[in-house]
Amino acid sequence: MQKIWFSLLIICIWVMAGSCTKDTNEPTNPEPQPPGFFIRGADLSLLPEIEAAGIELKDQNGNPGSMLDILKQAGLNTVRIRLWHSPQSPTSGLSQVAKMAAQVKAKGLKVWLCIHYSDTWADPGQQKMPAAWNGLSGQVLQDSIRNYTLRVVGLIQPDYVQAGNEVNDGMLWPAGRISTGGDFYNLLATAHKAIREAAPEARILVHYAGVSGSVQFFSQLQSRKIDYDIAGLSYYPYYHGKDLSYAASVLKAIGNSTGKAVVIAEVAYPFTLGWADNTHNLIGEEGQLVEGYPATYEGQKNFMMKIREMSSAFTLGAGFCYWGGEWIAYKGNQSTDGSGWENQALFDFDFKALPVQTVFAP
Repeated sequence: MQKIWFSLLIICIWVMAGSCTKDTNEPTNPEPQPPGFFIRGADLSLLPEIEAAGIELKDQNGNPGSMLDILKQAGLNTVRIRLWHSPQSPTSGLSQVAKMAAQVKAKGLKVWLCIHYSDTWADPGQQKMPAAWNGLSGQVLQDSIRNYTLRVVGLIQPDYVQAGNEVNDGMLWPAGRISTGGDFYNLLATAHKAIREAAPEARILVHYAGVSGSVQFFSQLQSRKIDYDIAGLSYYPYYHGKDLSYAASVLKAIGNSTGKAVVIAEVAYPFTLGWADNTHNLIGEEGQLVEGYPATYEGQKNFMMKIREMSSAFTLGAGFCYWGGEWIAYKGNQSTDGSGWENQALFDFDFKALPVQTVFAP
């Protein structure tokens, strides 16, 4: 009898040990989790200039109102704002961005801060280091990134933070240029660590332009254990391909391979091929359009409804952000330095809200 009880005891211990070993080796979060909040956003970085110009905007019923109020009424829940380090004018400088962020928060909207780490536009073709940091490298550059990021994120306290803009080939060239052996991943990790310290509740987004090469780019972040929360893609069909089904499959593939929430961080579409000022428009030809989506009020709306569908059709789909929606021809119809985007804005040439704003509805 004693031998039987002893054998049973050994078996129980073996089973319990096996269970403990199995639990330890299993991932704590084996399945990707839904992102929760769905971003219905727009980049409105030029809003302070437009408000200063005294432009009177109207909602879809023709009633006058502020841009933030009209868009919030339509269902917008997030405003993206770009930040330049030391711009030549107040536009996108820290003082203006901080004031605008406070204005956005006061409306009950979330703030998405896009830090360019440059004095001007940063994108796949240019990632110019701020003049104040010229010649810096190594630990000195990392310290500059850390201190600057702590300061601006700590001041603004955004809900979302994007360190770098369209960083396909890194940022802060030449020090952080991937294709020439730059130290991009350590620079990015430094920025992200500072964000976590300055705003622990904020979600960190990494932004890539286009669909080609995007899966590989985010796989590199995974293999290098970069800490972030959201993968973001720019998607402009006239630059990145007109196959919407393929773009949708790439969004899903990024979510599946990384386990991160995925957003379309920049997107836009024209409601006309006409012009409202004398500034050259980026889109103005039929050949730049997607088949089935003409440059009309309905065509613009239907395209964006498709984008919303694409960004919500999989578990980790976390939303979309319209770019340049505020960039109306606010300098007058004769201006040659006005808007190159007024035919892709969220307001028509009479500054009335377009039907596309229904894409923001809850």
